[in-house]
Amino acid sequence: MTTERNEPMLVEQDVHTDELLINMGPQHPSTHGVLRLVLRTDGEVVSEVVPHIGYLHRSAEKIGENVSARQWVPYTDRLDYLAAMNMNLGWAMTVEKLLGLELPERAKAVRVIMAELGRISSHLVAAGTYGLDLGSFTPFLYAFREREKILDLFEAACGARLTCSYIVPGGVTADLPPGWLEQCEAFLDQFMPTVDDLHAVLTNNAIFIRRTAAVGVLSAETAIDYGCTGPVLRGSGVDWDLRRDGEPRYRELYAGYRFDVIAPVDGRYPNAQNYPPVPREAVVGDSWHRYYVRMIEVIQSMSLVRQAIERYRRTDGPPGTPIKVAERLPKGEAYLETEAPKGQMGFMVIGDGTKVPWRVRARSSCFSNLSVAPVLCRGGLVADVPAVIGSLDLVLGEIDR
Repeated sequence: MTTERNEPMLVEQDVHTDELLINMGPQHPSTHGVLRLVLRTDGEVVSEVVPHIGYLHRSAEKIGENVSARQWVPYTDRLDYLAAMNMNLGWAMTVEKLLGLELPERAKAVRVIMAELGRISSHLVAAGTYGLDLGSFTPFLYAFREREKILDLFEAACGARLTCSYIVPGGVTADLPPGWLEQCEAFLDQFMPTVDDLHAVLTNNAIFIRRTAAVGVLSAETAIDYGCTGPVLRGSGVDWDLRRDGEPRYRELYAGYRFDVIAPVDGRYPNAQNYPPVPREAVVGDSWHRYYVRMIEVIQSMSLVRQAIERYRRTDGPPGTPIKVAERLPKGEAYLETEAPKGQMGFMVIGDGTKVPWRVRARSSCFSNLSVAPVLCRGGLVADVPAVIGSLDLVLGEIDR
């Protein structure tokens, strides 16, 4: 049928779409590890997301029940292999809690330096790969260039770059070498301009904002219900950080340090005048805020490293005494959570009077953060799934362990 002008007449028809099951992963650049997501879609709209884990099982906890507490330190490196120092710290402090060990101030200062450098390194990976997920390559190069400099510092201190095994129960494996502090300060001095560059090419990028603002909105109540922690929780406006709010043994490590807990309380960040402005499109709890929290935490960690360096210089003597490889653990149990870069990482150890723990367990922050992904992706578009998953900053090593 045609019109008087010989143009085809459009006949209205009902458009029917079929539901599809789409596999995303387990080997996919946007899943940040061997994670499989099964998406149920109706056209471009996602109606259901089911995470499938278990592709990276290495029985780390069971291995911990067959070696001594000191021998298990290298296995903690392989949990969150992007923040090995922080994993070492959590296990070391848990064993020290069971043994009743107290550390000298120099050991505490070294631990703060390494833990906060580890936080900066982890957040740089999160920011760089997040930009890559959403089509921006330059931030990835900037972030990994600076991360390499942190790994150089780790290598100078302990001989390893990725899996360090440097922080051990009782202290650290060796004192910082001569000139190391000056190298660290030189890195911090030249690093700040790069943070500004990252804000210019990513944080304030119009395309990045359109891809992340108001996408995957997580309310504070839902975040708490699902056990989310770390930047995922703070990005939803919950003012909670174990460095300030944890149990006394862990809080004492940061006692006297000045730092802000980065969370948009009532829509505003602490010292917001020092940071790039929040775009009007962003909503507290969305993917943009989860990214932004990490970027601002990098600045806080830089300040903490400088403060810890000053404390280190005011102390003398060895930075603790590592326990023996065959150290016997007393009968009893201990559990401790620390504020790792991706959230609260907990370790439990039960001793029975021998050198080998009777039970070893780890509480993964990423496992709880992943559990909220189906809620955040439901009703969104297929193209929003990488934006949501990337904003959670997952690492499968500690999920599967």
